[in-house]
Amino acid sequence: MTETMQSTPAELADRARELRAAHGLADGSLGAVLLSVVERLEAPFAVKEIGSGRYVHVNMRMAALYGRSPEQLLGHTDADLLGAELAAHLRSADQTALGQSLATSTEHRIERDRIRRDFNVIRVALPTADGGPPRHMCCVWIENTLLHQRDAQLTKALQQLEQQQIAAEALRRETQDQSLRDNITGLYQRVHFDDQLRREVDLSSREHREFALVSIALDPLPDNVRSLGDAARTRVLEALGRLLRGNTRAMDASCRLDEDHFAILLSGVGLATAHSRMEGLRRQCATQIVVLDGRDLGFTVSMGVASFPHTAHTQEELMNAADSALGEAQRRGGNHVTLASIRFDAA
Repeated sequence: MTETMQSTPAELADRARELRAAHGLADGSLGAVLLSVVERLEAPFAVKEIGSGRYVHVNMRMAALYGRSPEQLLGHTDADLLGAELAAHLRSADQTALGQSLATSTEHRIERDRIRRDFNVIRVALPTADGGPPRHMCCVWIENTLLHQRDAQLTKALQQLEQQQIAAEALRRETQDQSLRDNITGLYQRVHFDDQLRREVDLSSREHREFALVSIALDPLPDNVRSLGDAARTRVLEALGRLLRGNTRAMDASCRLDEDHFAILLSGVGLATAHSRMEGLRRQCATQIVVLDGRDLGFTVSMGVASFPHTAHTQEELMNAADSALGEAQRRGGNHVTLASIRFDAA
């Protein structure tokens, strides 16, 4: 294989003569066979003069590629027939092929009448009988436009399929997430919150770190707001849901436990920090402007803050501690944040 790749045109000519002699072939018979094969392939075929780049032989398909008759191509160069940029590209490929002992293949694109066609052009320098430098080059144009179009269509189809899969996955997650959330407040429902709380208890127990649980209740609405009916109540709940979501991080969880009862899990937050954050949230609720039919619907909330493990050592104890603190805030008249009692267990 290495010896063949290093063969000179003269050596290739000698081997062709040996092949003809060994099999009793007449001079020129191999060339005739190859030309017949090219015609059967329905491929454009041409022979160029290396020195000038002029065409000395073309078949009908090569002439049709250039939009001319064979007679109109003979004696002309690519520069005469094509744009300067493409002609220079073809000439460069011709020169590169001269330095190769075997046929070379390069890709070219021809555009005529706004139609683009892609080809692999196979070039080989034709050896001379006297073993001198080659004077002619044979070029066979193999069209792969349809192959490229199919590849492009397949790539586009795969990209569309991938986009559809991504969209379907996003829709699945969104649908799954919506099934876990309350329709009015946008907060997680009880089932998701219980799972999140259970995981946080397990994590904090293993890593010996604190987290806070806040129990929240909507204070009774004023008579003038209740008189507006369900629409006013829904508007208040929507506003409360936005405030709870806006005051929690991605690692936290806010939930609507039942009609007027809510909870927030603050991951990795201590009791004092949780109290400070919830005090800010309480003030936001008390000053939030909620409008229905041109009327401001004021509302307030009461909160009880507990922490794990300082105020409770189990999930159930933690919920009870937060609810007890909430009850104390309500007894104080509402619109209040109360801390759960810290346990001092005997050593």
